[in-house]
Amino acid sequence: MNEVVRTSTGISDTEAAAEASARRGAFGFPLHAHRAAALGEIHSRPAPSITAPRVLVKLCFMTEGGATVDHAVLSELSRRHGASPPERNARHHTIVTGKGSLRWERHTEASTYLWEGPLPRRFGDPLTGHPFGEEFPAPGTLIAGVRMEVRKHSAAAMKLIDDFDPATLCCSWVEGGSAVIATDFRQDSSGLTRILVLDKGMSAQRTGMLAQRLFDIEIYRTLAMLGLPLAQRLSPRMRKAEDQLATLTNRMRSVEADETEQLLDDITSLAAELEADAAASLYRFGASRAYHEIVDDRLDALGEEPVAGYDTWRSFLERRMAPAMRTCRSMEERQANLSRKLARAATLLRTKVDVAVEKQNRNLLASMNTRAKLQLRLQQTVEGLSVAAVSYYVVGLIGYVAKGMDNERFGISDTLITAAAVPIVVLGIWAFVRGIRKRHAEPGN
Repeated sequence: MNEVVRTSTGISDTEAAAEASARRGAFGFPLHAHRAAALGEIHSRPAPSITAPRVLVKLCFMTEGGATVDHAVLSELSRRHGASPPERNARHHTIVTGKGSLRWERHTEASTYLWEGPLPRRFGDPLTGHPFGEEFPAPGTLIAGVRMEVRKHSAAAMKLIDDFDPATLCCSWVEGGSAVIATDFRQDSSGLTRILVLDKGMSAQRTGMLAQRLFDIEIYRTLAMLGLPLAQRLSPRMRKAEDQLATLTNRMRSVEADETEQLLDDITSLAAELEADAAASLYRFGASRAYHEIVDDRLDALGEEPVAGYDTWRSFLERRMAPAMRTCRSMEERQANLSRKLARAATLLRTKVDVAVEKQNRNLLASMNTRAKLQLRLQQTVEGLSVAAVSYYVVGLIGYVAKGMDNERFGISDTLITAAAVPIVVLGIWAFVRGIRKRHAEPGN
């Protein structure tokens, strides 16, 4: 017989080689960083194997404190029952508790604790042996709790259905006629929703999968309904915002130019309040929609067949949940529509303001053009006077020069010289001033 050689860590050479190969990937190829998470997701919620008779209690807590609180609770429970605590990033964990077991799962905004134990003698009797007593360190606020009893199907077991409230009792065949499920969606003295499952020969794995679907329906329909109180709380605010928008749009019809700034401030303020409410409710409404879809998926997977004289789970939940989900969707649509209308109103008002500003700019440019023309005419007048003045002084200087010269011998008097210089000086000064103006009018000067 070949002996298995163990390393110092207690792992055989074969196991170590297999682990190293798994890290490298198939055929030694490098692994994608998220490959393990992608492959392991389909195994992240293993269904328990349940053999009737058995009782299951599942509690769902909102984890406002984050994963740290969950880990502390599980570590305490694990030490109390002699088990190893879970890893920090674990998403499910199992603890054996005497004759039963406790399964923990982490979800997006909640965590669930499922205890499986021996069935009491009579339906609805108080449970013993579960860990959910006064010493249980709850990780958050309880949002849903379910008590499920899995019993063998018989005529006597079918009479247990009479213990439910007939006003809301739902009972149907599932798993192709292999089981009967019944509930009234009401809570018992412990605050748990009671569910009865009567097994007609299902395997332990199929029973566990059925139990998981029923738990999901109850828990996720409760989580989905969390959007309704928020929608009801936002409804008066939305109505007020819609009335304010109507008032503001009516003011836009006859708003004066000096009132547009205040009106734009009012629209902007209303839009900011709406966006704040929409941002605060975005996650809750989106989560309610996702949870409702999960409930629909689980109901589809049940494949219900009605039991004569009773309502099915789907028909009951559709009647009760559909109005609430429509209210949430309606609130989302009202928020989106009002946001678009406010954006259009603000755009129209800004367009009106821009047109008024353009008119003011046009009038300002026209007045500036008129003033420029007046300045040009004044400049031309000043230029004409300056030519005459400069010419006068230049001609005067020429006259003084002519008087000082001996011009009689040439037969030319100083008066004649001065008179002859006048047109020449005037034309010269005019040409000089015109040249300066042209040089200043050229681009780049």
